[in-house]
Amino acid sequence: MSTASPPSSPDPLNRPSMQTRLIDRVPPGWGDAILLLGRILIGGIFVQSGFDKLMGLDAFAAGLAARGLPAALIPVLAPIGASVEFLGGLAIVFGLMTRCAALAMIAFVIVATLISHRFWVFQAAERRAQTVQFAKNVAIIGGFLFLFVTGGGRYCLDRWWRGNK
Repeated sequence: MSTASPPSSPDPLNRPSMQTRLIDRVPPGWGDAILLLGRILIGGIFVQSGFDKLMGLDAFAAGLAARGLPAALIPVLAPIGASVEFLGGLAIVFGLMTRCAALAMIAFVIVATLISHRFWVFQAAERRAQTVQFAKNVAIIGGFLFLFVTGGGRYCLDRWWRGNK
């Protein structure tokens, strides 16, 4: 009776490093730098847009009014929305309270999408354009979900704040 186990096929997830494909070797070594780049790219959109809204708050408020928001709420919602967009974007870029910022930005994008990209009320070409914008915002929510799960990575203020642990 033999105690040797039968030969098994190689485990594709646990191969020796000599056989690991380049695409599988790059992310572990560059993951934190890639997270930083991703944070800059996704957060930068919101920093720029939020800053523009803060600098043109009256125009932003007029846009909200044109979308049918109650006039009594606009003086409150416009500065809150612009501030959340700008400060949330900065928090994402710098990796400050990254998971909390990601959740705040998810909420912001949901609200902004439901206000500005209601594709179901349009017809023809405008409906298609708003559907694309709606889908883009859903994808951005996906990016923020990744940040919520992964955190800011090594190159973030969260790590410095916690004492570089």
